[in-house]
Amino acid sequence: MKKPLLATLAAVGIAGAFIATGTAQGARAVVIPAVKTDLPAAPGIQTAVLAGGCFWTMEAVFEHVKGVKAVTTGYAGGTKATATYDQVSAETTRHAEAIRIAYDPRIVSYGTLLRVYFSIAHDPTTLNRQGPDSGTSYRSAIFPQSPAQAQVARAYIAQLGATHAFSGPIVTKLETGTFYPAEAYHQNFYDRNPTHPYVVMWDKPKVAAFRAAFPTIYS
Repeated sequence: MKKPLLATLAAVGIAGAFIATGTAQGARAVVIPAVKTDLPAAPGIQTAVLAGGCFWTMEAVFEHVKGVKAVTTGYAGGTKATATYDQVSAETTRHAEAIRIAYDPRIVSYGTLLRVYFSIAHDPTTLNRQGPDSGTSYRSAIFPQSPAQAQVARAYIAQLGATHAFSGPIVTKLETGTFYPAEAYHQNFYDRNPTHPYVVMWDKPKVAAFRAAFPTIYS
């Protein structure tokens, strides 16, 4: 959970927290192949919904992907009545912290978004945990917005499993559920809070690693 980590940061300071917990986990891209099966380019803005740990981090990475028009943080997998940060953080709502990505498929494909998602945005081999955050709300999950997206995602997970690109099995699940936007203070968190301890410690190294690994699609 972010709350205990932030209490630690406040107590010992950012430098001390780096010593205590180590540098940002996963701040290095895993080299994986492009998708073999992708969706064709089409006019109009499309939507993808992905969950992979803290939505601040996911948002920070994907808002820098060329062709992405907007990223919204939120909750997916539960009901509207429980789609609040305090309730989701209690780990009783079935929600996952997620992001909704509006993208132009003529510039960036759904398969490319998945490649970024698996390679650098999060670690798909850790169950219900990303970096310092643990609980089912931090699970690795894809919420396909169409049968075609589900087919591409399922095929890519199988492709990555066959290449043994990761040190452990991929735990990412395909799920269904409505996406509900998070509270206003969670939106554009990375850009609005560049000195926030969590951003400095976890998100900035992740964005830097994305830029280094995918310079042609970094925006």
